[in-house]
Amino acid sequence: MASGYADGPTSMPTVPPPQTSPSAPPVGEPPLGPDKYSEDTPHWPLWYAPGAVALGFGLGIIATIFVQVAARAGGRSASNPTAAESLVGDLLFDLAFVAAALYFASLRGRPRPEVFGFRRAHIFDAVAGVVAAGIAYYLITDIYASLLSLHGKDKLPAPLGTTQSTVALVGVAVFVCVVAPIAEEFFFRGFIFGVLRRMRVVVGGRNIGTWLAALITGILFGLAHSGSALSQDLIPLGFLGFVLCLLRWRTRSLYPCMALHSINNALALGITQFHWNGLEILGLMVGSLAVVGGLTLPLAPRSQPA
Repeated sequence: MASGYADGPTSMPTVPPPQTSPSAPPVGEPPLGPDKYSEDTPHWPLWYAPGAVALGFGLGIIATIFVQVAARAGGRSASNPTAAESLVGDLLFDLAFVAAALYFASLRGRPRPEVFGFRRAHIFDAVAGVVAAGIAYYLITDIYASLLSLHGKDKLPAPLGTTQSTVALVGVAVFVCVVAPIAEEFFFRGFIFGVLRRMRVVVGGRNIGTWLAALITGILFGLAHSGSALSQDLIPLGFLGFVLCLLRWRTRSLYPCMALHSINNALALGITQFHWNGLEILGLMVGSLAVVGGLTLPLAPRSQPA
């Protein structure tokens, strides 16, 4: 087609492209650098969250059925499982959610550990965040218990059989205070919260997507314990999940979340199941934190803390 000009197309004045700040955080987010913001909010589609929840539950149910079938094949009653059977079932159930998160995250390429929150945080910020989150959690739950006149204590899974033997006691302590905090924080705060934080819900000119993501993740966290906790404890557990999300957001690290989760579980286990004194519970907390750190700190890059 002819251009309409005798000497070809004329030179048009060029307009420089607008200068924008790369990867600027949405309205209402903390002023983080572009590279740090992209690392802290992985580019996973929102549908990954319900997909991972469904896959995790499916794999967990299948694993539980296999444990029950193996127990019956050994001549034991499925309605009265031993401590070992309960521990294996709970372990496989938690690992099923870890596997689901890893599967969906790998659909966009091999994920780096730091996108899940395995990033070193400044010790002062981490300790201050854990203390503040812990105070908020226990204060609100005490008010909740007072308003509803709840006199029972938070209960951990009763069928674990912690008093049957020393081996069972150690197994329960390792699972409740080490395995569960690592696996559940990885799935809920490391993956689910990371996915849902991509939501943009603007209210009054501010993006409340992070707060909404924390609320949804907290609800899912509470519901995930419906099989092992009393119904009256699901709301406090949901609030704990919400607080842990805010702790993950402000410190930009998963380690303070695992620490608070482990401390809370050690406290509940030592008081309600083992009936230990304060020094013994403190030892359980310190030992659990040491094991959690020893297992997960190698995953964090040795770069500048968040």
